[in-house]
Amino acid sequence: MQKIALFFQYVLPHRLLSRLMYYLMRIKVKPIKNFTIKTMVRKFDINLDEAAESDFEAYPHFNAFFTRALKTDARPINTASNQLVAPVDGVVSQLGEIKQGRIIQAKNHSYSVKELLATEIDADYRDGQFITIYLSPRDYHRMHAPLDCCLKSMRHIPGRLFSVADWTTQEIPRLFARNERLVNHLDTDLGPVAYVYVGAIFVSSIETVTNGVITPPYASKPVNLVPQGQTDYQKGEEMGRFNMGSTIVLLLPKDSVRFNSELKPGDIVKLGQSIATIND
Repeated sequence: MQKIALFFQYVLPHRLLSRLMYYLMRIKVKPIKNFTIKTMVRKFDINLDEAAESDFEAYPHFNAFFTRALKTDARPINTASNQLVAPVDGVVSQLGEIKQGRIIQAKNHSYSVKELLATEIDADYRDGQFITIYLSPRDYHRMHAPLDCCLKSMRHIPGRLFSVADWTTQEIPRLFARNERLVNHLDTDLGPVAYVYVGAIFVSSIETVTNGVITPPYASKPVNLVPQGQTDYQKGEEMGRFNMGSTIVLLLPKDSVRFNSELKPGDIVKLGQSIATIND
């Protein structure tokens, strides 16, 4: 059965399906959108008490619910200056050292920094560190700053829209370097940091605080973007959002942090909790 599912990952019209999902998620017919939201809440055991708006009928369409804001106290941010925090809710896929410019995706699978960032230069991260976090449909879907930073530039990189669920990361080589993605280049006290939003099938839109909706339209070639709005972010401030589940990859300079010793692949993390101590 998994081989059949994997076959369809390669042959499905990813972009067409994602474009259709874009419109379906914005249907405003009340019986349809209320049924969809209620089904989602039940299936994924979503805690509406955390939401700024806990009445699902108040959302104009499913996408508004999916990208819902949380109450201000729902995700306390660790404000200690020596702590790197989780920028999203999700599950840790992999974390650790980048070795000779290669990032671990899963057992027997890796990809290069150059591929991920679509660049010929990987000096900033060649022997650096990384963490990959998967956002499932049940998670809060806004992305926040993992530390105080300045958004210097963004790069929208074309690609496929494979699923980024655990089973596909185990089976599809170089998945995160093949999927459509947005690379945020940050200037921080650690040095340069790359904060990558990876698209996936049915992720019908990636949106940023500074430039609004990035996808759709989907890219045909890498496009460098200049931030048009806010560029300075304090740790924990919102920077963007996914529509439907996806993944973020955070690249850090060499020896810049010490990941918490108890943190391992498969662990659930929440926005704002400490994931690493920043080295002096």
